[in-house]
Amino acid sequence: MEKLKDFMLLFRLEPNLNYQSTDNEVAQQKKLWSTWVGGIAAEAKLVSTHQLGFTGKQLSADFTLKDGINITANQILGGNMVVKAASIEDAVGMAKGCPILAIGGNVEVRDILPM
Repeated sequence: MEKLKDFMLLFRLEPNLNYQSTDNEVAQQKKLWSTWVGGIAAEAKLVSTHQLGFTGKQLSADFTLKDGINITANQILGGNMVVKAASIEDAVGMAKGCPILAIGGNVEVRDILPM
């Protein structure tokens, strides 16, 4: 049996504050995500997944606290998923089906190092 390793998929998207998705668009996106995540789970390769909210606080090394989330290069981190794959190339293959790609987002695939 092939030894699988954990990889994290990080989902990023440039927010468009001037556009509000319709209920139909939201429902369609939920369906696409459910189908994609469900397919990975059906292969017993899903470890966990989380959607991140849009509120938060940022704590700096000097204990300065700032309201809001980090926006880097006009992108927000919208969530993550940990999957089991034989290689990073296999994890990238899984990421190619991610619905965020169809709406202009991107997926970063990272190996996970044990602590």
